[in-house]
Amino acid sequence: MIKKILFVLCILQVTACAELQNIAGTVLSDTPLSNTEIAGGLKQALNIGITEGAAKLSATDGYFKSAYKILLPADVQKVTSKLSGVPGFNNLENELLKLVNRGAEDAAKKAAPIFKDAITTMSFDDAMNILMGSDNSATQYLNTKTSNPLYSAFKPEIKGSLDRVNATQMWNKAITTYNKIPFVNKLNPDLDDYVTKQALKGLFSMVEKKEKGIRNDVGQRTTDLLKKVFAKQDNK
Repeated sequence: MIKKILFVLCILQVTACAELQNIAGTVLSDTPLSNTEIAGGLKQALNIGITEGAAKLSATDGYFKSAYKILLPADVQKVTSKLSGVPGFNNLENELLKLVNRGAEDAAKKAAPIFKDAITTMSFDDAMNILMGSDNSATQYLNTKTSNPLYSAFKPEIKGSLDRVNATQMWNKAITTYNKIPFVNKLNPDLDDYVTKQALKGLFSMVEKKEKGIRNDVGQRTTDLLKKVFAKQDNK
C-alpha cells in the first residue's frame, strides 16, 4: 500500500513539473515584448554569431581548411600557372594560396569589434522587421548597412596581415617575373581588395549560419532574452 502511494505521488510530482514547464513556456512566449527586448535580442543573436564566426575563422586553418577557404582569383591563377616551370616558382600557387588564407585568418581576429560597433545603429523598426523576416534577415541587414564601412575598416587589416605573412612580397616578386615574359598581357590584380572581399564574405556566411541556427533550433537560444524574443518569431 505504501509503495502504491509513493508511486502515485511520484506520478503527480512529474505531472506537476511538466505542467509548470508548460506554464513557464506559455508565459515566456505570451509576455508582451518591449522595444528594448526585441532590439536587444536581435543584437545579442548577431553578437553571438559574430563572436563565434570571428573566433573560428581567426584560428589557424579557420579559412584555409574550411568551407570558407579563399581561392586565388582567375588572374592570379594565370600567373601561377605560367610560372610553374620557372625555378623558384614551381610551388607558387600552393604557397600563395596558404599565405592568402593565413592573412585572412590573421585579420579576422580584429573583425568582431568592427562588426559589433555597426550593430548599435539598429532601430526598433529595423529589429521588428528582421525578427519577423526570413531566416537570414539580420545578416542581410548587417550586410546592407555595413558592407562599405566594414570594407574600408577591414582592408588595411588584410593588407597588414598579408604583409606580415609575406604574401605581398611573394606576389610582387611573382607578378614582376610574370610581366617580363614576352607576349603576355601585363597583369597586376589587387590582391588586398580580393582577399578583403572574400574574407568578409566568409565572415558574413558564418554569421548567417549562426542566425539560422538560433531561429530554427531552440537549443541554440542560450539566454533567456533569446528564448523570449525568438518565441515571438516561432508564433508568427
